[in-house]
Amino acid sequence: MLAQIPPNELLLPLIGSGLIGVSIYLLLRTISNTLATDDLEQGDQWRFDINRINELRRISFLYRTFQPVILAFAKFNRVAFKSSLPEIGREIQAAGLPRFWTPEEYLGRIEVIALLLLPAIVYGCVQMMGPAGIVLAIVLDMLLGYLLRRRLRNQALYRLVLIKRRLPFLLDLVTLLMEAGATFIAALEDAVEEYREHPVGVEFGRVLGEMNMGKGRIGALEALKDRLHDDEITSIVGSIIQGETLGTPLAKIFRTQADVLRLKRSQRAERIAGESAVQMLLPGVLVMASTVIIILGPFLINFIYSDWMM
Repeated sequence: MLAQIPPNELLLPLIGSGLIGVSIYLLLRTISNTLATDDLEQGDQWRFDINRINELRRISFLYRTFQPVILAFAKFNRVAFKSSLPEIGREIQAAGLPRFWTPEEYLGRIEVIALLLLPAIVYGCVQMMGPAGIVLAIVLDMLLGYLLRRRLRNQALYRLVLIKRRLPFLLDLVTLLMEAGATFIAALEDAVEEYREHPVGVEFGRVLGEMNMGKGRIGALEALKDRLHDDEITSIVGSIIQGETLGTPLAKIFRTQADVLRLKRSQRAERIAGESAVQMLLPGVLVMASTVIIILGPFLINFIYSDWMM
């Protein structure tokens, strides 16, 4: 049958089939290269940045899949959100997220998530409201991005609360070990091993790791202070650094700072208890109003209907 078809009529289908085959091959190869976790080759770029990208490709499926899009958003974020990037960077550190994320790339990750969910939001809004739902969908998508950004802040605050709750016990343990004759490094290693599953153990484990790599004790503590960026922790670490500079025994400083942390925690609990009365005022009024309506409602209905019947 093919011999009976003129060559001119066979040429166009063959070219079309070839183009379709090449397109499918390129698409599959692009998807395979995107999803692959192989390390990038070390080029003329900064070596640490290449290693950072390789680690992100390993730990984040979203980054591995949409890396070009996230990098494009990151370039935009460096200009559009320049003033907010330092705060986002501190929140990434305080939340305990992988340190391989840069602020602009993490913000780009949030924007990619919002962009991926946009078609579903548009479809739902258009089904409910018609063409006017497109505007609502865009607003809801922007709200989703804001909530994801807010979630990062809440993660950082919650982790800081966990650290401040357990920090007095870690300082007490370090104090007891040093008073028993252990060095500061040995006492810190035992304390980190004891709280290795807790965020406070993770953070002081980083301090210990930096000191083991040759960083000074003051420099490692200052890095902890900059990483968490909390007023109470900054005050405590500042007191420890000052005592280290002046030659005050560290065991005494740790015991004093543990007592200060416990005092601040009790004061914070008293403040929250005092604020709870004001916060419960509105719910209490609503409960009382609903109770009055439930009790007096039947009588009012009977009175109205009986008066209407007369």
